[in-house]
Amino acid sequence: MYSGSSTALDTAPRPGLRERKKQRTRDTLLRRGLELFTTQGYERTTVDEIAEAVDVSQRTFFRYFAGKEDLVFFVQAVVESHFLAEFRRRPAAEAPVEALRQAVLAGWDRIGEAIEELVPVELHLRTYQLIGETPALLAIHLRRSAEWEEQITRIVAAREDVDPDTDPRPRVAVALFGGVMRVTERMWSTGGDISVAAMRELTVRHLDAIGPALARSW
Repeated sequence: MYSGSSTALDTAPRPGLRERKKQRTRDTLLRRGLELFTTQGYERTTVDEIAEAVDVSQRTFFRYFAGKEDLVFFVQAVVESHFLAEFRRRPAAEAPVEALRQAVLAGWDRIGEAIEELVPVELHLRTYQLIGETPALLAIHLRRSAEWEEQITRIVAAREDVDPDTDPRPRVAVALFGGVMRVTERMWSTGGDISVAAMRELTVRHLDAIGPALARSW
């Protein structure tokens, strides 16, 4: 996975044989699970089916994932962690919304590499569509988004040396950013082109519209 620099990747200790086997088992469960979810539906797919498809026991499945929900959002959690790492690296002089924007754009290629280490990007994008089409998963996604935005709010507040419980600006900035990202996700997931390039283009276009949208005169 992306660690922020090629040097860090080159010098990182290589996992031992046992650890590599565990990673392969986890990644195979992840891929087969997402394939089953996106082809036959989340509700209709059972843990037993996923384990059987990988030729492991149900007990082995639960060694890597707490349940189907955990598997669905596993790659997204990786994406979120990479975004937070990018955001924490932004210069302190950048305004919060600009730092958030730059973190998204700077991380695209590297995040894509991190996803590819787990599953094909196309499968990840189809999973995104599945989440939007499945009420139970969409509810979980909205809950996770709220928790994620609270985490970002705390980071913004720390960057600006303010208290988010008394100063509304960190939450307003993050709510603005999060709202734009949700609009972008919705337009992308319901459009005809679900490629990474299309998602990136939509993201850039909508983030670039923040300033004009807030201007006094259109």
